[in-house]
Amino acid sequence: MNKYSTTPAWRALRLFSYYRIILSGFLLILIASGHLPAPFGAYAKGLFMVAVIGLLGSAIFLLLLVRFRRPAFRQQVFIQVFVDFIAFGVMMYASSGVSSGIGLLIVMSVAAGSLLLMGRTAFLFAAIGALVILVVEVLVLLNDVYQPNFTTAGLLGAVLFATASLAHTLAKRIRESEALAAQRGQDLVSLSRMNARIIQRMRSGLLVLDRKGVIRMANVSATRFLGINGRIEGMPLIRISTELYELLKAWLKGNQATSLLKVDSGPTEMQVSFTYLGQEGDSDILIFLEDAATMRQKAQQLKLASLGQLTASIAHEIRNPLGAISHAGQLLSESSKLDEADQRLLQIIRDHSTRVNLIIENILRLGRRDDSVPESFLIKPWLEQYVTDFCLQHQLSETEMIHSVEPENIRVTMDQSQLHQILTNLCENALRYSQHDPKVVLRCSVSKGSERPCLDIIDQGPGISEERMDQIFEPFFTDRSGGTGLGLYIAKELCEANQAILVLHKNTENGCCFRIIFAHPDKQIHIE
Repeated sequence: MNKYSTTPAWRALRLFSYYRIILSGFLLILIASGHLPAPFGAYAKGLFMVAVIGLLGSAIFLLLLVRFRRPAFRQQVFIQVFVDFIAFGVMMYASSGVSSGIGLLIVMSVAAGSLLLMGRTAFLFAAIGALVILVVEVLVLLNDVYQPNFTTAGLLGAVLFATASLAHTLAKRIRESEALAAQRGQDLVSLSRMNARIIQRMRSGLLVLDRKGVIRMANVSATRFLGINGRIEGMPLIRISTELYELLKAWLKGNQATSLLKVDSGPTEMQVSFTYLGQEGDSDILIFLEDAATMRQKAQQLKLASLGQLTASIAHEIRNPLGAISHAGQLLSESSKLDEADQRLLQIIRDHSTRVNLIIENILRLGRRDDSVPESFLIKPWLEQYVTDFCLQHQLSETEMIHSVEPENIRVTMDQSQLHQILTNLCENALRYSQHDPKVVLRCSVSKGSERPCLDIIDQGPGISEERMDQIFEPFFTDRSGGTGLGLYIAKELCEANQAILVLHKNTENGCCFRIIFAHPDKQIHIE
């Protein structure tokens, strides 16, 4: 693209054309009204008027050429400046030469031409303008009408070259500034596009609200978390999520900036954070939405590191003495001098030693658990095989354990061995508490709104009491004699290691339903 073909350059040439029309029109009005000041037209008023009319007509015609941008920009600048030189030269000759002051109009034309065209063209305009002034003075001398003033003409020529030099330098700096501004503009556009892509690809949900609660920007993760398909920019937040809007109102009143939000459409729990984008109280509001399962997974890594140290200490401090106690009990049981009461006491020692050893085994298994290796697979054939194996292991009939998958092509993303361990813990619990057939029901489906696969484990037991519901996932909590209280805790930890969620979905007097909500099928899982 030609450096003179940009819109700002044509706009500047149009302004120069308007200047020429206004100047010539003003002079024509002065002539028509008879108020043309001396010494304008003092020598040949008719010639002066012809020059003014010619300048006005050419200015109007050239303005039309500027609008159509034909011919090229450079040619149009040359034409306008040269027409000015001829017209002002004639006006100067019809007046009193350089003494009339019309030569200053030539200075304006040289300055305008030098600013519009870069390079040595500025000095060409200055040379031609000085030549025009000199020719006028020579014609005055030859016609012997009035006294020529070559000294003033020389000084005016020097002014033309000085003006051209200054305009040339100024035009160069203007062009450099324009190029720098254009480059900075391109950099800002590229940076803006890059930021937009980064924001859209972030796993964290981002919402930007104005002070009226209208959404100005939302990334893909935010719409997925909120269970919305399509764009939500320009919509009030209260129409998208009343729960989130209530948290926002509470934060604006001075409550904490971070809260937990439970929704049905997206992840079961989200961590919501609020902050101002600028000065507090006078800027937009930025909302961060984080999947609580992902946050728990990061926290779990820290817990497992601490748990590894704890289990090493437990193995060293407890397991060896426990082994000695168990061994001593076995040796003592072989004695023929023990009566029935002593045998009962020895049995209690063996039972509780076995229980403590089982607790230690579970803790050690949790501490040294291998990293999750999630993979995507069809749940239907996997679940069928699992049900078959579980029924054989626990000697269950087809009516005691049933399963269903709707639709049949559901794919889940999880470590298969860890899913097997989770289901075994949950199914054995269901089998333990169920009071009639079917004792265990497995139902796989897709959650409405979030489009995340989920697996329900349903029993036919008495349910869980209200006061114990908040404790069921805590380690070592159990209401069963001989239980370790680690089954549900380990199952929940394994789910979070795979960015899945384990929740108590339903709790009634006729049974419980534990639900595994798998990771979103479009969500990439990275396990460190």
